Amino acid sequence: MASPASAVERFDTTWFIRASKALLTFTVGGFALLVVFGNVTDYWTNFNFVSHVFSMDAQKPALQEVSNINYRAVSWRWFHHAGYIGVILTEALIMVACLASAWRQARTLRAADAAYRNAKRWGLAGCTIGLFLWFFGFQAVAGEWFGMWMNDTWNGIPDAVRLCTYIGIVLVFLSMTNDRAPRETDHA
Repeated sequence: MASPASAVERFDTTWFIRASKALLTFTVGGFALLVVFGNVTDYWTNFNFVSHVFSMDAQKPALQEVSNINYRAVSWRWFHHAGYIGVILTEALIMVACLASAWRQARTLRAADAAYRNAKRWGLAGCTIGLFLWFFGFQAVAGEWFGMWMNDTWNGIPDAVRLCTYIGIVLVFLSMTNDRAPRETDHA
């Protein structure tokens, strides 16, 4: 029978930090899974969102009268489909990278530092790609270039800000080196 001390050592601070990182990486991948599922199974609803953003056809009336950026609008349906499919594929990449990393992290909770650090690699990549998509793609390109912020109905900026905030926090936590296995001298 295990002594109470060995049970405590099995769940030391390092184990909890690593488990927390694995869980948070899973939440990013799990979110991306749900988004990809929704975008594929309800393609036309979200396609309409993308189409209105690219077409710039739903600006607030007061802004439409004074705005002179409508020359940026792209009304080609093939471009709308290509852009939307690109978003879905990017979300699928985030999903696969983060879920694979979460699985690898969970399997290496008690492994050597190098093994655990390698398990985090795809989670770091997935979170970085998520920030790229939801900051650069949604906030910069859709929000600023296509004027998505001028739109009451088809404005994804608040959601993109929420996602970037969460994913950014996960990325910072995941990249920290506070998950090193304790050395023998640490127990003394």
